Amino acid sequence: MNSRTHQYTPLTQSDIDKIDQATMEVLSETGFEVYQPEAFEYFKKVADFVDEENKIIKLKEETVRELISSAPSKITLYGRNEKHDCHLGSGNVYFGTGGTALHMLDHGEKDSRPALLQDLENVVRVVDKMDNIDICLLPTYPNDLDVNDVDINRFFAGLTYTDKHVMGGVYTSEGINEVIRMAEEAAGSPEALRERPFISFITCGISPLRIDDKYGTFMMQIAREGLPLAVPVEPLCGGTSPMSVAGTLVVQNCDALINIMLTQLVNPGTPVIYGCVASSMDMSTMRYLGAPVESGLINAATAQMAQHYGIPYYSTAGISDSKVLDAQCGYESAVTNMLVGLAGADFIHDAAGLMEFAFTVSLEKLVIDNEILGMVKRSIKGIDVTEKTLCVDEIKKAGPGGNFVASRTTRKFYRTEHYQPTLSDRQQRSVWKSEGHTTADERAHKIVAGILKEKPKKYFLSKHKYAI
Repeated sequence: MNSRTHQYTPLTQSDIDKIDQATMEVLSETGFEVYQPEAFEYFKKVADFVDEENKIIKLKEETVRELISSAPSKITLYGRNEKHDCHLGSGNVYFGTGGTALHMLDHGEKDSRPALLQDLENVVRVVDKMDNIDICLLPTYPNDLDVNDVDINRFFAGLTYTDKHVMGGVYTSEGINEVIRMAEEAAGSPEALRERPFISFITCGISPLRIDDKYGTFMMQIAREGLPLAVPVEPLCGGTSPMSVAGTLVVQNCDALINIMLTQLVNPGTPVIYGCVASSMDMSTMRYLGAPVESGLINAATAQMAQHYGIPYYSTAGISDSKVLDAQCGYESAVTNMLVGLAGADFIHDAAGLMEFAFTVSLEKLVIDNEILGMVKRSIKGIDVTEKTLCVDEIKKAGPGGNFVASRTTRKFYRTEHYQPTLSDRQQRSVWKSEGHTTADERAHKIVAGILKEKPKKYFLSKHKYAI
């Protein structure tokens, strides 16, 4: 979708410059830990200071800027159908699911249950039908599988039940290799997959100021394959970053640039996506919060930082901390999606389906969030002011006391200027009562049930048996 980015800018240009300079100061004077041995050797070659015993690397400002300059400014996350191509860095805003949640909330239940592989397949089938969800980020962890079987089965479910771009976190090096070989088969060849990569990966960094061995290894492995890679980090206000929002932005920026630099050292030009999953803690319980308004504020401000460096941005919004599909579940998801969307984030993950601190996915919430995202997308689109949309001739024709019900422009602009809901109820009370006086979650459940009742469309028929 076309968007008018930067409609919400919590940072001034002076603020951006201050955060940038604070970032460079921390990277050059405090440095960061690198516990992946090969990654440490890469950084040693360009470091200004090296502490072998404590695995500390310090980099000059000019080195940092040179390394991040090789990261592409535009990345396309391709769908197997071209209509689903998502062009990050183009000024467009795209929305996707997120995770990886361990639980599912079944409709009508108050308690969640462990998510299974079948649940992931159902999620992907619903996401495939949601017009406002652009990217299928694999949102649940199949608790019924051994960890060594998780990567291949999660991506297999994604490739089988949607032709949208499939993105996912990974858990083993062998699993990464299996997923790539499977995607090459789906594409027709290794070359075809690199030409139009319809899968991408997520490797989460460790805050603050650290590259760990496990995810550092994954990061390097994927970078060498030349496939799109999001490198999000998750500083928490008051926990792994300062309580101040500005201080958290400094840690977030340091951590993101550290990961980006590693991908460029391994393979200059790697299509890496600056990532942010920053949020805050509830200091009364010391627990992670998924939906504080500060999370929207931080992720919106980080959009400005990513834009400052000219690197595509993977952001976070849309989570609710509610345990059920109630009013809290709706307003928390709507507020953060709107804030980060209006800030012009390239790709907003977690935008649909997640609740309970991102531990749980609801199929019905996917449908409800799809409605919210339609409204957010309409807001991002802004107001088109042209000679045609000003409708001066129509206003003159109607004159004082006139109306525009039968106007030519009313018919023309009804669907192009106004969002048409697919879930919301806009009927009079009498009609609503006669049609069963359903609530939003009940209507969402009816849509979900209808999708799952259909014979599933399969987009990938492999010669091999991947699924367990």
